[in-house]
Amino acid sequence: MPALSRTDNSVVGRWWWTVDKWTLLALFMLAVAGMMMTMAASPPVAYRLGLDPQYFVVRHAMLLPFALIVMIAISTMSLKTVRRLALAMFVVSLGLMVLTVTSGEAVKGASRWTYILGFSIQPSEFLKPAFAVMTAWLLAPRPANREIPGAAICTLIFTVIVGLLLAQPDVGQAGVVTAVWLSQWFLAGLSIAWIGGSAVMGGLSLMAAYFVFPHVALRIDRFMDPNASSYQIERAMQAFLAGGYTGEGPGEGIIKASIPDAHSDFVLAVAGEEYGLIMTLAIVGIFAFIVLRGFARLFKEHNAFVTLAGFGLLVQFGLQAAINMGSTLNLIPTKGMTLPFMSYGGSSLLAMSIGMGMLLALTRRRVGEEE
Repeated sequence: MPALSRTDNSVVGRWWWTVDKWTLLALFMLAVAGMMMTMAASPPVAYRLGLDPQYFVVRHAMLLPFALIVMIAISTMSLKTVRRLALAMFVVSLGLMVLTVTSGEAVKGASRWTYILGFSIQPSEFLKPAFAVMTAWLLAPRPANREIPGAAICTLIFTVIVGLLLAQPDVGQAGVVTAVWLSQWFLAGLSIAWIGGSAVMGGLSLMAAYFVFPHVALRIDRFMDPNASSYQIERAMQAFLAGGYTGEGPGEGIIKASIPDAHSDFVLAVAGEEYGLIMTLAIVGIFAFIVLRGFARLFKEHNAFVTLAGFGLLVQFGLQAAINMGSTLNLIPTKGMTLPFMSYGGSSLLAMSIGMGMLLALTRRRVGEEE
């Protein structure tokens, strides 16, 4: 394939010379690492469920190229197209969330999934990036003759979303959405008094969740009680210890076979056992690099919508990764939240690819009318 010239005015040419290639490379590295972890962690899980040992591997291998193609395709979009995509995805996801709450199948006590054409979909995963972009559009300043009550609309939408998430119930996702929403509000100029009030409300909401949702109380009690035990946490910590600095080697892990959610929520423990502390820290470093590089590019941005939307997407990406890592390392109460691009999960992988595609589109170097 001939090298693309800087004067190439095609869609591919314009994309190649304006997209953030370092962030793109880091995301591909996470995707490759995620494929490796699925190959290492999922066969024992499939065997316990009575499935073919390569069941999850094959499904992940089929979905991953499609997700990456979707990410690249979205990264070529203009700002207007990104907004329109976010609006369409928001409307569809919100409708599916209502359907999930009213008629979804309960799994482990929560109704978070719905089935479309034989595929299970978690609508809240797709709602998160769409909501971040929609919030940015509503809060971004606009000409006086085009003013809309963006703050009021944004608050109403946020209230509906959190209400639907708590009805499932999914307290963790509600917390992530709240953190993204508040961070964008703060960046848009929300007063410190409102920030303080929101923090107090968040604390009160967490206390209420403790008394309303039994599974939240159980997880917090186990975390706070030094004598309490959690099987998955204990096995995850043993996996990290067994891996040491350099790991047992690819495919040589033994403890991973006894972790029920090794392929999803506890995939970092598999990396720790088979590749060791050094490789685990490298994975953490890639996540930190994507977030910090994204912030660095946004600090140079003059478009308020781009800054707010990019900031929200990065907070969502980084916070979800931090929650997964923190719960795996027993630094916070356990929460069933996937590690972006690393954990097995079709909805999470595809939704995160869409969100990162939007981020790449937003942070492209733009000139002329779009700027």
